[in-house]
Amino acid sequence: MDDLEKIVEKHQDGAIFNIFVTTNSQNTIFPSGYDEWRKTIQIKVCSPAKDNKANLEVLRTVADFFDKSTKDVFIISGGKNKEKKILIKKMSTGDVVSKLQEYFNEL
Repeated sequence: MDDLEKIVEKHQDGAIFNIFVTTNSQNTIFPSGYDEWRKTIQIKVCSPAKDNKANLEVLRTVADFFDKSTKDVFIISGGKNKEKKILIKKMSTGDVVSKLQEYFNEL
């Protein structure tokens, strides 16, 4: 998937990319797809969008996917929206793209 290289951006502390969150799902899935129109990676979480529960699940799920600590994953914008910008510290854009491409190629 060539679009991934265009949506993962370099940040001084690591790499950033956009996600689109679906809450109240039966299963937590990341990535659950790619939205070409929004240029976002989709994620489904079981938690409701209430009391920051969904955001915490997003952070844990993304950290697990990239084998990072939750201390290295941040929501840098969109904390109260379905569309969020995620920062993964200490990870290059190439590493993020590779991990995502590996997942999407297995589908």
